[in-house]
Amino acid sequence: MTEGLPAPSAGLAGARPGPGGTESGGSAPLPLPLPALLAARLWGADALTAGEALGPRARAWRRDARTYPRLAHAPSGISGLTMDPECSQLLPALCAVLADPRQPVADDTCLEKLLDWFKTVTEAGSSLLLLQENPCLVELLCHMLKPQDLSSRVLSFSLRLTGVLAAQEDCFQYLQEDSSLFVASAAGQLLVHILGLSMQGPAGGPPSLQAGDWPACAQKIVGHIEESLRATATPQITQALNVLTTTFGHCHDPWTQVLWVQLSPLVAGLLEKDPIPAAHSLVDLLLSVARSPGLSSSSCGLWETLAQTLSHLSPTQAGPLALGILKLQDCPQALRAQAFAVLLQPLACVLKAMAQDPGPSGVPDGTVGDSMTAGTPLPSKAACVGLLCRSLAHLELLLPLPQRPCPWPQALLLGAAVTLLQLCGGSARPACDMGRHLCTLLLGCVRVQRAALDFLGALSDGTGPRELVTQVFAVLLEYLRSPDSSPTVLKKAFQATFRWLLSSPKTPGCWDLDPHALLFLRDLLPVLQKRLCSPCWEVRDSSLEFLTQMTRHWGGQAGFRHALLASEVPKLTEQLLRDPESYVRASAVTAMGQLSSQGLCVPPASPEHQGGQQKSLLVELLHILSTDSEGFPRRAVMQVFTQWLRDSHADVAGDTEQFVAGVLQVASQDLDWEVRAQGLELALVFLEQTLGQPRSHCPHAVTPPVEAPVGPLAQALQPLCRVRLFDFAFRALFDCDRPVAQKSCDLLLFLRAKTASSSGLQESQSSPDVASVEAALQRWQAGDQAQPLGDLEPEVVLAVLRSLDLEGLRGALAESSDHVEKSPQSLLQDMLATVGVLGENEADCY
Repeated sequence: MTEGLPAPSAGLAGARPGPGGTESGGSAPLPLPLPALLAARLWGADALTAGEALGPRARAWRRDARTYPRLAHAPSGISGLTMDPECSQLLPALCAVLADPRQPVADDTCLEKLLDWFKTVTEAGSSLLLLQENPCLVELLCHMLKPQDLSSRVLSFSLRLTGVLAAQEDCFQYLQEDSSLFVASAAGQLLVHILGLSMQGPAGGPPSLQAGDWPACAQKIVGHIEESLRATATPQITQALNVLTTTFGHCHDPWTQVLWVQLSPLVAGLLEKDPIPAAHSLVDLLLSVARSPGLSSSSCGLWETLAQTLSHLSPTQAGPLALGILKLQDCPQALRAQAFAVLLQPLACVLKAMAQDPGPSGVPDGTVGDSMTAGTPLPSKAACVGLLCRSLAHLELLLPLPQRPCPWPQALLLGAAVTLLQLCGGSARPACDMGRHLCTLLLGCVRVQRAALDFLGALSDGTGPRELVTQVFAVLLEYLRSPDSSPTVLKKAFQATFRWLLSSPKTPGCWDLDPHALLFLRDLLPVLQKRLCSPCWEVRDSSLEFLTQMTRHWGGQAGFRHALLASEVPKLTEQLLRDPESYVRASAVTAMGQLSSQGLCVPPASPEHQGGQQKSLLVELLHILSTDSEGFPRRAVMQVFTQWLRDSHADVAGDTEQFVAGVLQVASQDLDWEVRAQGLELALVFLEQTLGQPRSHCPHAVTPPVEAPVGPLAQALQPLCRVRLFDFAFRALFDCDRPVAQKSCDLLLFLRAKTASSSGLQESQSSPDVASVEAALQRWQAGDQAQPLGDLEPEVVLAVLRSLDLEGLRGALAESSDHVEKSPQSLLQDMLATVGVLGENEADCY
């Protein structure tokens, strides 16, 4: 047995050959030490196949002691199943969907169930046979190796599925005929764990800090790493760097400093190569070492290595390293300055290229390197765009950090963001060849526009000279007006505008907009009117979201109210309640609800609306809730109604019971589970108000009495019975959608707890009404919900609440994942059906 390695099982080492040289009751020693085997697998020793390396007995042990645990129970009713023909027919279509990054992805629950089913299938039979009979699975796994914009959920699912399949050795070998990315990653992590275990030392004390005295196992692993760092092949270097990164991330004992001192010359030697191999992995390693609490950075030469690396990497490669250095808590000031200069360099180049005169441009000394002055450092549009976007993103991440560089060059960064937006929008006026070259590269570049607007919005948390702030609002208004602004760019321009309005100077004791912001608002509202009439639905939707944000924040301020009521915005918003696009209708519902709460809806002039816009809006929203064919507007109506009830909205407070009863009646029949769940939220608000819970009030709400109800409990529960709240809640208790049933269970438990200590109301356990209600609930639980409960008395409600095992039901709902038919075929059909439904509405990608 290899020195320093314990046997993974009793039968793996120390066995004696049986008759004829065969193994009996044990196994011969491994033909290669396990660390060497793993290193060979990690770094590609072609002569070592899985079978040759492990040996027959070890292969048998591996099959029996696989690292993928057997499920304690089958997944949600999917048990004892094999790949039937119906599922095999559905599988290629599902794999094609999962491999296509443009397709909407099933949720995590579906993918978990799918993985559980594959585990069940492989445990019942051969994984190799499964792959051979369903080649679409191999194609899916191979497709995951290609660089693309994959969903993290699908990538995670594919990696875990690979592990499930590779747990059987013949399937492991079969998968090895493809790329060994998954195996290499797993082997690298295993090497780190073996190295850490071997360095734990004897029970009597810590391991020696002399590398020559380390266990043979550890020395072999370190030797393989050293050989790989000297290699000429980039993949070998990459894997070695990744193993070291994981080591320093997980192991923080003193021996790690000895390891770094031994290997750091080899790591630094990589900087002498042209091009530098595995630059991304090199950056990850250096940051992992810098963050390790087990190393003394000053004594092991790490700061010097970091400074040398910053100067050798290209600007694109150096950006993540510079950001990581600036996030460190303890770092030499000179190194921080060097790292900050790396991040500022692309923006400094832009400012220098656009300078109108050869004098000072406001760029810090040393920020612009010689390469900038010698010629164009950005030879292509792709390089220019990528570098600028990464620089903006890295600087944005630094903004909220307490250890960000000080002083922070706010004016320089504001000027750079404004200049970039002007370059992309075509309003910049360059005065030199470099500036004209940048104009050519960046004109109309949506990617840079989005990044610059995000960064500009983040800069609103700081201050800046009045001239620059004026330029900020000017360029934002330019983008909001421009017909060339794409929907996503326009959305980000609205977001940045709102953030800058929020940060505008305030008069002490007044939360209204300052005079400069009010002047900007008067220019903005005509633009908003135009955008609300845009033929592009995404633009209308973003405009409504922006209006909702502004109304929620400044709806009670005189300057904003006067400007808004003088415009056509409220009227246009009301018209969008009937927009052909459901997303826009939903946003219009939310905006109108906010406008109404602030008293900003103008009564219509038509005679059929005598009585005011408030009443008219309530009727319109009820109509949407009852008749709209899409779920988004109906959900928005329920959210508005819940907020109106919570804030004692004037139109609701007039006859609260009638309002609640009407809304619950419509919501109970809705096919969208989110509408029904929101109905329960509204019911809970009404319940709390009825039982005397404190409430919040909006500025323009009619304030009802706030004292708790007086009198017996029956009197307090009568309003709940009159609005049929219990009929709605009991029906939802057996809803086929789990979130609805859970919310109903929580509501009824809350009510039972509130009434448990109350006196003055006698329950009637033997009443015929109680027996009738319990019988009806049993029919509902069985699926027959045609018969309503009718009018209920408080005594009956309390008796039924006491008889229900709500705690047991809540526990069952927490364990169960669905209440529908459970089978692999049903799961595959549901996932494909979901894709089909989403695929019909291309708006989901927006």
